[in-house]
Amino acid sequence: MKKSSAIVATTLLGVLCATGLAEAQVAGATTSTHLSVSESTQVAMGWSVKKTLMGKTLYNDAGEKIGTVEDLIISPDKNVSYFIVGAGGFVGVGRHDVAIPVAQVQDQSGKLVIPGVTKDTIEAMPDFDYAYDTTQRDRFVATAAQDIAKGRTKVADLEKKTDALTTETKIKVDRQLTVLRGDVKVAEDRLAEMKQATANRWKEFEARVSAATARLRKAVDVATG
Repeated sequence: MKKSSAIVATTLLGVLCATGLAEAQVAGATTSTHLSVSESTQVAMGWSVKKTLMGKTLYNDAGEKIGTVEDLIISPDKNVSYFIVGAGGFVGVGRHDVAIPVAQVQDQSGKLVIPGVTKDTIEAMPDFDYAYDTTQRDRFVATAAQDIAKGRTKVADLEKKTDALTTETKIKVDRQLTVLRGDVKVAEDRLAEMKQATANRWKEFEARVSAATARLRKAVDVATG
């Protein structure tokens, strides 16, 4: 007998929402509510996130492995909307995470099945990304961009001065310009890499951008002209 995964939404709604929490406890206060008989029955008959969903393999109706359940997304109206399914890759490397509507997943004799879906279908779906607070990232990008702008300004200033310099001083400034141009380019490239990354991965690039802008600031300070 097939068990529609819509039960998952009802079950988790009962378990996770304030109106369905049994003996829920909140820091600083104690709140107790009780499940009705019908709600208790739904919880007992539903799917356990820990035991039967998280990390479990999903198949299509042809018996092919499609991916594994990595997360459940609960929409603002407190209903479970999507399974986050990790497809492809190896031990998380190169994994393609996609969002699958809960209503499309069925329990067929204890086996999670997505009828009518193929590996190609999953691969063609867009990557799922979590919504993140980008305030810290935006502040970091703005600071790095300011360092790069100062570096460009210094390059332009030195280039204007070179024609009026004596031979010995010009050689020194040309060396400084070479270093400065290179540091500006590296910082620009590192920042561009970070901007192209998804919002949740920017921290992976932070150290490289920081190192590049630190070198650039030093080059700006050294380049006296």
